[in-house]
Amino acid sequence: MPHIYCKMRRFGFSLHRHISSLPSSLTVPSVSRTSCLHQRVFTGSHTCYLSTLLGHGCQQHRRGVSTALSQHIQELSGPEERLLDKLYEGLVGGQRASLAESITLVETQHPRKKELAQVLLQRVLAYRREQESRNGGKPVAFRVGLSGPPGAGKSSFIEVVGKMLTGRGHKVSVLAVDPSSCTTGGSLMGDKTRMTELSRDMSAFIRPSPASGTLGGVTRTTNEAIVLCEGAGYDIVLVETVGVGQSEFAVADMVDMFVLLIPPAGGDELQGIKRGIIERADLVVVTKSDGDLVVPARRMQTEYTSALKLLRRQSKSWNPKVVRASSHTSEGIPEVWAKMESYRDAMTASGELQGRRRAQQKVWMWSLIQENVLCHFQNHPSVRDALPHLEERVTKGAISPGLAADLLLKAFSSSSSS
Repeated sequence: MPHIYCKMRRFGFSLHRHISSLPSSLTVPSVSRTSCLHQRVFTGSHTCYLSTLLGHGCQQHRRGVSTALSQHIQELSGPEERLLDKLYEGLVGGQRASLAESITLVETQHPRKKELAQVLLQRVLAYRREQESRNGGKPVAFRVGLSGPPGAGKSSFIEVVGKMLTGRGHKVSVLAVDPSSCTTGGSLMGDKTRMTELSRDMSAFIRPSPASGTLGGVTRTTNEAIVLCEGAGYDIVLVETVGVGQSEFAVADMVDMFVLLIPPAGGDELQGIKRGIIERADLVVVTKSDGDLVVPARRMQTEYTSALKLLRRQSKSWNPKVVRASSHTSEGIPEVWAKMESYRDAMTASGELQGRRRAQQKVWMWSLIQENVLCHFQNHPSVRDALPHLEERVTKGAISPGLAADLLLKAFSSSSSS
């Protein structure tokens, strides 16, 4: 995680002078246009927005957050205030329809709706901080990321585990990130149709979300969807990823525990699993351990146990474990959850889980900065004008890619500062 953060810090600082000289059309609105936000929005007729949004921290901190929001968001209209009130009250009341509508709001690409989503998120964050304060500063929800190669049986595993947890009184939400079609943009996996029993369970909430080509196959709004699910009272949040490319690394930076699911296979296929993924795994589950596959599953368990001993430990409080389970017979499923609970208890007691969450917020902040800065750069008029000619010269070998990049950055910088 630190290496990702450092990489994003370097990217952000290298472009800082370009961002600071962006034209006014690309910067946030001035305070004069939005100064009435905290006077009208935060003092709605039903509740004090300022108190609800910012909690009961120090007055200076509350003023800082209020000012930041007022500089970023224009004054809300009456209908917008009523919409946010309705969504928030329904969300904290545990209404599934309000949760679904709220996630749709944070997933939107509409500029104004994105601003409304941030107001809603700040209110939910304040509500969640209050809950954690009552819980002795400990997280009230447990976030688990699940990934693995295609055919590992992720959806079947999640359904069996989810049904077991709801049967024990937990509320479970599943955020399944689907790969998207490059031509239509539609999702391909259809996880909600696979988890038929869990999708009918009123103590469970399943939200398929198209990846749409975003970082690591995990949508940029998945982290915010997790916050909304926790605000709606779901104490277990399962995030299933595509299982290809960099999705495993992306999800590992937004959850408390990262679980790698692998199917029984020959020893040669062990080499097909990237070392970096194994290093990020807190728990490895060998799936489909039933019938004729029990013997290869045991062999796979032994091989992974040996492999994990050679890797450097990520945590002082936890040694990664390898277990076997069968979604078909449910054998090993209670043991898998027992390992997850042991991990949560050990990491919470040592304070590592809380520290991990704090570091993850920095990672995602820089990730979003990187994504947005690149978008501004690509849409800049000077860059758009120079790009086709420079791309052509690069492809012909007339200039090096490094020189072309320097020229584009120079065009961006000089026109922005003029």
